Amino acid sequence: MDITIHSSFLPHDDADAALAFYRDLLGFEVRLDVGYDGMRWITVGPEGQPNTSIVLTPPAVDPGITDDERRTILEMMAKGTYAGLLLATPDLDVTFDKLQAADADVVQEPTEQPYGVRDCAVRDPAGNLLRIQEVR
Repeated sequence: MDITIHSSFLPHDDADAALAFYRDLLGFEVRLDVGYDGMRWITVGPEGQPNTSIVLTPPAVDPGITDDERRTILEMMAKGTYAGLLLATPDLDVTFDKLQAADADVVQEPTEQPYGVRDCAVRDPAGNLLRIQEVR
């Protein structure tokens, strides 16, 4: 089989804040920005990688989700425990300094992990945990 990861989904609760973080701070391209019924789905991705995207979605809009599930999702987002993503960079220190200078919500400064990677962790404006690994 030849299978790749095309898109991952992360919820957002403020489209403008999501754009400021992913486009303006991380430098991702905006590939789609689709509005419907007062909501926005924004597809972003790293420059030069047109086949890898993140779809920033309104939270809990799946019609199969119950009201109780929707409340739980929103509570987990508020605590930063609902969704996350692992990114990679060739220079973690430069990336981290840029995030810190922009007042990103830093969870962990660059650290050599016991499992063999050096990484840091930040939260995006919706509370999603992003771990950023240094590619060696």
